[in-house]
Amino acid sequence: MKKSVPSLVKDPELIKKRREQMVKGAVRLFIEKGFHRTTTREIAKESGFSIGTLYEYIRSKEDILYLVCDAIYEEVRDRLAYHLDTNNEGIDRLKKAVAAYFQVIHDMQDEVLVMYQEAKSLPKEALSYVLQKEVEMTEMIEKVIRDCAKEGVINVDDDARVKLVAHNILVQGHMWTFRRWQIQKHFSLEEYTTLQVEQLLQGVDHRPI
Repeated sequence: MKKSVPSLVKDPELIKKRREQMVKGAVRLFIEKGFHRTTTREIAKESGFSIGTLYEYIRSKEDILYLVCDAIYEEVRDRLAYHLDTNNEGIDRLKKAVAAYFQVIHDMQDEVLVMYQEAKSLPKEALSYVLQKEVEMTEMIEKVIRDCAKEGVINVDDDARVKLVAHNILVQGHMWTFRRWQIQKHFSLEEYTTLQVEQLLQGVDHRPI
């Protein structure tokens, strides 16, 4: 269930606008300094309003972190849904799904890095909610794998293996961000995607049609 963040302001549109400003400002600071070293006063300044105004829309710095993680997960998931081309058939469907996911992670790598580094500081209930967003992303990849298996172009014959392949794809995307200090010195995104897809297809015994 989505966590409710109380606000002293009652105008939904104004709440949405101010919190979007807050999220953008907080992401910039979290990238630079990390969650724990960033103060709410700095977030208010980066967002363009006073500390008093900030506290009209949230109760604590943890509320801001929740809003940041929620917004990033929503955008990653929405971008992935937009780029997944369900019109493709055969093995191209899986190849293009992997490429689309890697591209989304590349485009949002700073935000993704912040999300995974700082989400552990969320209260348990809020953490459970934002992690559910990752489950939903995994399920989107799982559906592509199942569709390819039904078409007979890959050999993934049980649900546990489908889930493992999907999780492996997500981790490979994360690696592009988490190990970027090394990997991005040696590979372009296109090269990295091609090599990872080749390894993936070797593991699922694909049969081109």
